[in-house]
Parts: sequence; structure tokens; C-alpha cells
Amino acid sequence: IGGHWVAYEKPHYLGYQYILGPGEYPDYHNWMGYNNCVRSCQMFSPYRGAYKMRIYNRPDMMGHTMEFMDDCPNVYDRFHFRDIYSCNIMEGFWIFYEHPNYRGRQYFLRPGEYRACGDWGCHNPMVGSFRRMRTLPL
Repeated sequence: IGGHWVAYEKPHYLGYQYILGPGEYPDYHNWMGYNNCVRSCQMFSPYRGAYKMRIYNRPDMMGHTMEFMDDCPNVYDRFHFRDIYSCNIMEGFWIFYEHPNYRGRQYFLRPGEYRACGDWGCHNPMVGSFRRMRTLPL
């Protein structure tokens, strides 16, 4: 009914993540879910400031880097690498997607340093697309 939520497949904010904005979701396919299991969730505060992040093709914020302030529907087309091993979210909330065009598993990132892809909940460093998490419906 209101706000934006991150729903998790497992307790204690673990497992697959699903970012949900206001609206109706009759079944888990409507939120791009891999199953119908939600064991924990949290609301996040509205954010109306600037967005800025750096991504790296190596762990510990090493290797080639690129800075973004806007959505990216295809990481490979812009970054010329398929793997993002680390990132620094400097401003705003961001969502990483496993595949291009905002498809596949979702990962919600708050401001902070993520020195390895496991820090944002994934086991595979492939990020196909990402976008800013805005307070308006995506």
C-alpha cells in the first residue's frame, strides 16, 4: 500500500532479494521472484538526494573503475566487463540485477563500500544492469 520494501527469501535479511514498490503482486512472478517464499522484509526510507557510485572489475575496489550517477540497462555495453567484483555506493540506494534490462536476481545496495560481491549478497560477480532506487515507482 505504501513505501518501498526489500523482501528476502530467508530470515535475517538473507537469500534472494525482491524490491517492491507500491502496488499489487498477485503472485511471486509479478515481483520477478524465483519462488513464493518470503521470510523477512524491511522498509527503506525515502531518498530524494543525488546518486553516485563507482564499480570495479576486481575485489577490494581494484582494477578498472567507472563512476555512475544514472541507471544502466546494460553493464557490458557501458563498462566493457561482465563482472563487477566490488563497488562503492557514495550516494543513494541502488539495485543491481543479474541480467541486462533489469532482469534476474536483484540486489539492494545502500551507501557504503562493498569490497566483494558477497558483501551485497551474490555469489557470482556478474551484474547485467543496475538502476537507482527512487521513491517513485520504477
